[in-house]
Amino acid sequence: MRFVKYGMLFLGMVQLNNATAQYCSFAKDTLITKHAVPSASLNTNTNTPLKVKLKEVFIPITFITYGGVALNNNELQQFNIHIRDQIVENHPQFSTKIDNYLQYVPSVAALGLKVGGVQGRNSMKRSAFIYGVSAGIMALAVRTLKSTTHVQRPDSSNYESFPSGHTATAFMGAEFLHQEYKSVSPWIGISGYAVAAATGAFRMYNNKHWFSDVVAGAGVGMLSTKIAYWIFPDKAESVHKSETAYSLLTPFFYDGSVGINWEYDFK
Repeated sequence: MRFVKYGMLFLGMVQLNNATAQYCSFAKDTLITKHAVPSASLNTNTNTPLKVKLKEVFIPITFITYGGVALNNNELQQFNIHIRDQIVENHPQFSTKIDNYLQYVPSVAALGLKVGGVQGRNSMKRSAFIYGVSAGIMALAVRTLKSTTHVQRPDSSNYESFPSGHTATAFMGAEFLHQEYKSVSPWIGISGYAVAAATGAFRMYNNKHWFSDVVAGAGVGMLSTKIAYWIFPDKAESVHKSETAYSLLTPFFYDGSVGINWEYDFK
């Protein structure tokens, strides 16, 4: 199935991140720059239940799976066509460019709260770095999937329909907004998801994406942000009894690949 080929991109990212974290947990003799954090202060607790991780990714993985299965499933493809035909029949003249701007609203909202002094999960610098990593993962995943699946758009304009990049961007921002401010109010994240869902709906009403493209895009966006937060966990989860910033550089060996892993703890 084509989804097995394309969907492994995210599973590979998760496995790669887990392997890196396991390697770094025992790499205590590697190069540590600036102010070294004593090894006794590093959190070596690896007993976090796997079900917690699975619970966190259940929704985005389900969304991505649905979109991937729809690539070769006749029933789901017919459902895509049915939704498109209903939209065209009921709103034949519909056209808007609001989705081009709406996709960034959750991200802008998060920035606005930071600038406005609303205390979130992380500092401005740290949250900006996490956001950048989220955006990079999302952009790479969307571009890779578009260039390999070659799904034609409903309006036949090109073959880059799967997944919806606008929806992925919107849900990446919504998940970031939720992660940063879920302790302040759940309604902040809910409002972000609502805007992201509206973005996906407008993409379908503009006849630019199939329903499965939008669903998969939502999953890609949410999972990208979740992976970024796994890569850069909260300070309380990684450092204890020390507020000293540190930079950790380690060699990386995994499944025949060689590289360098860099970890930096922000103040």
